[in-house]
Amino acid sequence: MTRIPDAFAKTHAALVCFVTAGDGDTAANLDALVEGGADVIELGMPFTDPMADGPAIQAANLRSLAKGTTTADILNIARAFRQRHPEVPLILMGYANPMARRGPEWFAEGASEAGVDGVICVDLAPEEDAELGPALRNKGIAPIRLATPTTDEHRLPTVLDGASGFLYYVSVAGVTGKQQATGGSIGEAVAKLKAATDLPIAVGFGIRTPDQAAEVARHADGVVVGSAIVDLIAEHGDHAPAKVRDYVRSLSEAIRSAQA
Repeated sequence: MTRIPDAFAKTHAALVCFVTAGDGDTAANLDALVEGGADVIELGMPFTDPMADGPAIQAANLRSLAKGTTTADILNIARAFRQRHPEVPLILMGYANPMARRGPEWFAEGASEAGVDGVICVDLAPEEDAELGPALRNKGIAPIRLATPTTDEHRLPTVLDGASGFLYYVSVAGVTGKQQATGGSIGEAVAKLKAATDLPIAVGFGIRTPDQAAEVARHADGVVVGSAIVDLIAEHGDHAPAKVRDYVRSLSEAIRSAQA
């Protein structure tokens, strides 16, 4: 599948947008992301202990789980999305427990049948790749890894070993949605990562405004926005899709106008 490479081969940085599966009208919100100009979609798999996520996404997890959202439901959401949007890359993002509960082969098979392009497993260290990575790769699904400001030149080769799709650079230490890195520090970090890999570098954590998105787009191959979108869904409920579309459009326009 070439959907991920194609998304990062455009003349502008890819806008990567996150929503939690089962929170609000997920199908309508996913369509709103695409209508607003998102290039890659991250669909969050709710989990009871989302250790990397801040208050906004934690609350979205709880709202979704309270509705009884299951892994099978998430795969159905993904399958329906793929039917509506055959060209837009779809990434599942979550934690190892829901992904491996029925066995990695079951999850990889289901994700493949649903048209999923990549998986980010937040709490699975590269050293534990055997628990999920081979099953994903056997189905042509990209295991997408995370790098952080503390990932040094000694650690980075381990992170990159077996990774594909893109590298997700967590631009600040901590949980999602709470902090914002400076453009200068992001530029330096992206340059170091690009010296070590040909994978596109997408930068996330703490990006909320069009100006912030444009600043990151001047340095990175992709800009990841999640908590701000989840906040809109929490605030507006069933009326969120129009708000999400307009917000994502503002980010997309800023990224497209950013000069590298």
